[in-house]
Amino acid sequence: MSAPSDHPAAGTAGTPEAGARPAASSEQPKVGAAGAGAPPPVDPRFQDARTIRKIYGYARTIAVVGLSPNRLRPSFFVGQYLQYRGYRIVPVNPTADEILGETSYSTLSAIPFPVDVVDVFRAPAAAPAIAEEAARIGAKALWLQFGVISPGAAEIAEAAGLDVVMDKCMKIEHGRFFGEMHWFGLNTGQVTARRPARTRPGERE
Repeated sequence: MSAPSDHPAAGTAGTPEAGARPAASSEQPKVGAAGAGAPPPVDPRFQDARTIRKIYGYARTIAVVGLSPNRLRPSFFVGQYLQYRGYRIVPVNPTADEILGETSYSTLSAIPFPVDVVDVFRAPAAAPAIAEEAARIGAKALWLQFGVISPGAAEIAEAAGLDVVMDKCMKIEHGRFFGEMHWFGLNTGQVTARRPARTRPGERE
């Protein structure tokens, strides 16, 4: 899916934001399927469970590029969820002054303190430049949300030494690995009779 970002200049009102899954009723081509408009395939190494767990192990400050102040947008919901779980969320959106009670910055380079993870809610075409900027500011990981499929961005970040996750949601993966999806009766892919306790950054082993 190549959806526009929350930034007004990048798309029109009413279109789904990058990082959001389409409605269940709409048919989308499979990743890597033949045909016009099909997104490129996602290399399995950019969806590795060990990498995802590793990122949550060191993540404390997360810059969300394309974070919207609109409470109905997926980016706001994800940012709010992660903030509630104890992560510091840093909005990167040039059209807003403040989101989720935090100062919003126009670019990653404008953030005056270290960032651990760059979470991207922008169209895939914008991702390579974001990956380069994430590397320049010394981020440890680049996370491309649902539908933000950019092999070029992933390669740039990986070459710079960043951990990379692509076409995954930080909220859903947090719930999968730290037990909160169980409370909604969802399949986490983890076979265990033990229900993990709620955890916040700094409380994990």
